[in-house]
Amino acid sequence: QVQLVESGGGLVQPGGSLSLSCVASGRLFSINAMGWYRQAPGKQRELVAQIVGGGLTNYADSVKGRFTISRDNAKNTMYLQMNSLKPEDTAVYYCFMYGRWGRGTQVTVSS
Repeated sequence: QVQLVESGGGLVQPGGSLSLSCVASGRLFSINAMGWYRQAPGKQRELVAQIVGGGLTNYADSVKGRFTISRDNAKNTMYLQMNSLKPEDTAVYYCFMYGRWGRGTQVTVSS
């Protein structure tokens, strides 16, 4: 079974930065796609960024130029670097890897 553990969320002022990590453990297998999603109160979960086959990356329009997704295969870890954060980025952020969801980490952007 695969376990995912997210970390790095917290409270930050507008314009600030946070870096999220998602570490996978357990019975891992080769995958092509992985990503970060978020869900704000009263809204549906939405894709933030993903890495697909060949290492290509996709981003939601709302985060392009501000967020960067990356992976370290040797550490079974996926990252999300978030810069120039805005109050509308406030949400619970979830990683998705190996067909599994993490439990989520809260990101709050507020002054």
